[in-house]
Amino acid sequence: MLGQQWDEPADVAQSWDDPSSSPGPSTAQDDALLRSLSPTVRAPLRTDPAPSVMELRRDAKAGSPEQEPPWQALPVLSEQQSGAVELVLAYAAPVLDKSQTSRLLKEVSAVHPLPAQPHLKRVRPSPDPGRPHSLEMLLCLAGPARDSRSLAELLPRPDVDTRGLGQPFLVPVPVRPPLTRSQFEEARTHWPTTFHEDRQVTRALAGCLFSAQERAAMQAHMERAVWAAQQAASKGLRAVGAVVVDPASGRVLATGHDCSSAASPLLHAAMVCIDLVARGQGCGAYNLAPHPACSFAPAVRAGSVRKLDEDEDGLPYVCTGYDLYITREPCAMCAMALVHSRVRRVFYGAPSPDGALGTRFRLHARPDLNHRFQAFRGILEAQCRQLDPDGLDAKA
Repeated sequence: MLGQQWDEPADVAQSWDDPSSSPGPSTAQDDALLRSLSPTVRAPLRTDPAPSVMELRRDAKAGSPEQEPPWQALPVLSEQQSGAVELVLAYAAPVLDKSQTSRLLKEVSAVHPLPAQPHLKRVRPSPDPGRPHSLEMLLCLAGPARDSRSLAELLPRPDVDTRGLGQPFLVPVPVRPPLTRSQFEEARTHWPTTFHEDRQVTRALAGCLFSAQERAAMQAHMERAVWAAQQAASKGLRAVGAVVVDPASGRVLATGHDCSSAASPLLHAAMVCIDLVARGQGCGAYNLAPHPACSFAPAVRAGSVRKLDEDEDGLPYVCTGYDLYITREPCAMCAMALVHSRVRRVFYGAPSPDGALGTRFRLHARPDLNHRFQAFRGILEAQCRQLDPDGLDAKA
């Protein structure tokens, strides 16, 4: 992703995360789950505690055999990664004398360098085996002029000796390098191009980025968010729940739900969770005592993963290095709050018509922002959709 590096799965060396953030061998699964059950600090009169991860998983598996979760955590890629291949017209010419190819390549490249399209290969095999020539050479981009041009017009003498080249023709070529394998497969149908594959993105698109152990933990965290959304619905609030997790330890730092009202319109679920994390760090701005399902855990001093973003007291800057699980795609306000809080990853269950990650804007991956985070969709999507089937006005 442009401006954003994807996490490697557990079986691939990680590049920017502390190795301790990856799940250990399968024997550590119970330990990871137990760490997520750390006691939470609750406001007074909170009599409806969140269920533990083990309780949620036991309820989900009751009466059913052990099987792979029926959902996919799909990456929400940037506009450049998810968009169609953009084409531009260029001039190419058949190579009639193969013995002249090396010389022509050197001379044409000197006259018409392609600094903005280094991914384009200069020579390709002829796509039509019935033609008398076996190679074709890319000469230059066409620009606004899209009419037929002669070799003399395109390749001035004496800089280029055009012996061995045939009549130029127009051909569409990809204007930018492909960023995903699907883009590469489409681009190469027009003109050969180089492709530097991001293996993490390829694995994520194939649904192979996360191990079974990681998927089990992800499901448990989203189930906790679903529980929070149900608590909100029982009080007549919008049924959107969220959970903040420290992936380095598996510890749940905040559990919250939408608390917005006419008097407090900003208290979407993501905003509530950010404030709860801040409250665990000794700050926080909102009084959430009337909402007993909203809880937080006291912060611990940052380790090596987050030391560049920690404050003078050794605590991470709000959500630096943390993951957010939320039942519905965050809106623009919440997405920008997550950018400013320096969240690491966002996992959302169901899309939202005004969502600002996968539905619109893709704010998490914009190169002009000073922070970017990874986003995944689809965890318990069916269950999350049932929380608010209409979703016409749902905000996170």
